[in-house]
Amino acid sequence: MAMPIIVNVDVMMARRKMSLTELAEKVDLTLANLSILKTGKAKAIRFNTLEALCRALDCQPGDLLEYIPQTESH
Repeated sequence: MAMPIIVNVDVMMARRKMSLTELAEKVDLTLANLSILKTGKAKAIRFNTLEALCRALDCQPGDLLEYIPQTESH
């Protein structure tokens, strides 16, 4: 089952016209870890990483994270 938290890092990167490499350098993350976050495969995010992303992308945490409730099929 997919997690109901959607990570919109790719959306904010596109709005800021920032490459993955550039963002990785600004937030001091490896390309691999940033890619995992960007593709929604991450299971968690540290607050200091979230803060660094918000600073680098000039946005709020709510711009990066979205909650989409899952509907249960019976």
